[in-house]
Amino acid sequence: MTEIQREDIETRRKRLLHRSLYTGMKEVDILLGGFARQHLPTFSEHELDQYENLLENYDDPQIYAWAVGREPVPAHLDTGVMKLLKAYKLPV
Repeated sequence: MTEIQREDIETRRKRLLHRSLYTGMKEVDILLGGFARQHLPTFSEHELDQYENLLENYDDPQIYAWAVGREPVPAHLDTGVMKLLKAYKLPV
């Protein structure tokens, strides 16, 4: 059993929220932090997997470019979570 499998879902959500708020790139912190606050509480395990894969395996500038539509999203990452991220609008 992996560490993530042993981690309860609420702890996982908190860890992913923290990771979203402190990416190392301010624009991405703001975008992903707001997105995570809004969506992580209702994400299923599968959606958490998709989101975690994005955070763990791709650079912050690349995630930002996909999210704001600056670059096309690769087909293998064009998931429900990515569609939500692309549609997310920061509160004004």
